[in-house]
Amino acid sequence: MNFYMPSVTIHALAALLLVTSAMAAGICNMSSEGFDECRPAVTGPSPIDPTAACCSALEAADLPCLCSYRSSPLLPSIGINPDLALQLPRECNLSPPANC
Repeated sequence: MNFYMPSVTIHALAALLLVTSAMAAGICNMSSEGFDECRPAVTGPSPIDPTAACCSALEAADLPCLCSYRSSPLLPSIGINPDLALQLPRECNLSPPANC
């Protein structure tokens, strides 16, 4: 058991670093700045309406690509509520992908 815990910790840290680097580089044509703009609209118990900057970033994003993360443990691990994230395109007056 003692050998297992350090291994889990190392893997968790590696995953966190990978996620952080991916977010910095951008995911699905959405920059880290775009994610930062949208974060208040998809997190917490009292999310706010998306800002114009968030909607602009979302408009440039690859929505089908973003939808592929809907069941991923990645979103909750970085504090994003997947249910709120799925509502974001409609809140920005964008058409969500058909199967999302």
